[in-house]
Formats: sequence, structure tokens, C-alpha cells
Amino acid sequence: MTDTATDGGVRLRGEELSLGYDARAVSHDLTVEIPDGSFTVIVGPNACGKSTLLRALARMLKPSVGTVLLDGGPIQSLPSKEVARRLGLLPQSSIAPDAITVADLVARGRYPHQGLLRQWSREDERAVAAAMASTDVTELASRAVDELSGGQRQRVWLAMVLAQETPIVLLDEPTTFLDIAHQIEVLDLCAELHQDQGRTLVAVLHDLNHACRYATHLIAMRDGAVVAEGDPSQIVDAELVERVFGLRCRVIPDPETGTPLIVPAARQRQREHAPAPSLPAAAT
Repeated sequence: MTDTATDGGVRLRGEELSLGYDARAVSHDLTVEIPDGSFTVIVGPNACGKSTLLRALARMLKPSVGTVLLDGGPIQSLPSKEVARRLGLLPQSSIAPDAITVADLVARGRYPHQGLLRQWSREDERAVAAAMASTDVTELASRAVDELSGGQRQRVWLAMVLAQETPIVLLDEPTTFLDIAHQIEVLDLCAELHQDQGRTLVAVLHDLNHACRYATHLIAMRDGAVVAEGDPSQIVDAELVERVFGLRCRVIPDPETGTPLIVPAARQRQREHAPAPSLPAAAT
């Protein structure tokens, strides 16, 4: 993996970003820094700009104003293959070519390392094998990707990203459409990649409890702006949740991890004080 740090120790950051699509503005004057070696999770309500920010950090969306810096230089000025050797992206929706096998799809993660003077090598073979082993898909190597379950496919796509061997990995809603068991499976895998391999991870998640459990650094957004950021245990409380999500809740320690656990307030039932219905007069 490429190991280049900026003078300030932050490899990936956005400075004074204005982001949007065509005429629709999403964020103005947005500045974020991704701590090196962190598992950063971006949270917020729908349409708050989470995925838009991630797309900008991945060079999938060019800011109308401001700059995304990778290793101290503007990411837009770097060749595509150079970016792909430093930063991997698991997009929100991934579509595999028809009938492609797991091994062939994961091998595509080595494309940034190929060139006219460098074809497939033992190093590529090693990287693919390691990525498949770390995501537990080695036994699926000869299977067609479109035959797999949702959880299996997500692990295969993650293996392809890991085969790039980038020090930074961005994940846009990696648990979408997965059941609760597969969500935890994917997030546990991400935590292992962060802790055991020292990779910097940046993920967009919808589930705030999952974010609090797994993140070492949390970025909470609303209306295209960062409302709060830091260690979840230090910044997440009932006031922040209501401010960001408009949700009344209690925040208690997770009995498994001690991280913040959001418990939504129960629905308040308003009792009507209408007079009791009159009973028919007794027959005489």
C-alpha cells in the first residue's frame, strides 16, 4: 500500500467545498478532515449530503468551489490510476458483468497496478488471494457473482476494493439491502480491516447505533453542513440526536460495547377527555 502522509498528518481532507448536482446545491463552505488510521463514519438524515461528500472525497464528484486534497495535493490533478492506488471506493450500487466469477471480479482490483510494462504478476496473485481470504470468499472463487446472496456479493465487492491495496477505503452505505446478520458481518469485517491492517476507512451509514459502535471518528451532518464530529462517546447525546435527526430519544451505554446506544422515545398517546357515551334508558 502507498504510504504517504501530508505534513499535517492528514492524508485526505476537503477544504471549503461547495458541492451539488447541476443547479441543485447540497453543501457550501464545507471543510472536513479524515483522521489517519481512523474508522470514520458519516451520519445524518436523508438528503443531508453524506454520500455527496463521500463522492467528492473519492473524486467521483468535482466541487464547484474548494479542493479535495489527497496527500497534500489536489486530488483532481492526479492521474486516475494514481488515485486508485491510494484510495479505494465501494460505491452504493455495484453491478457485476454477466456471468463473471468471483475470482475474476476480485482480480479487477489490481487494474490500477497494471500497465504496458507491468502485466499480471505474482504480487497481483498474492494481493487477490489475501483480499479473498480476509473477506472469507476464497471458497466462492469459481462461483458466478450473480448467483450469490446479498451478503456474499457485498463481501466479494469489498474483496475487489481490498485487492487494490490502498491505505484509504471509502464505503458508501455498505450495509444497504442487507439483513441485520449480514450488516453486522460486513461491519465486523470493516472493523478488522481497520484494526488489524491499519487502513483508514470512511463509511456512510444510516444506522446511528451501528455508527456509534464501530466508528472511531463520527461526522454528523445536516442540511449539507457538519453539525458535530469526534469520538462518538464524546459527542453523541440526546440533544445532538434531536438536533441532527429531529428524534426525541434517550442515549444509554450499549450493554455489549459501552458505546452510545440510541433508544427512541415511545410514541405519546394523547387521551381524549370526551364524555362517556350515554347509555340507553332502562326499560320500564
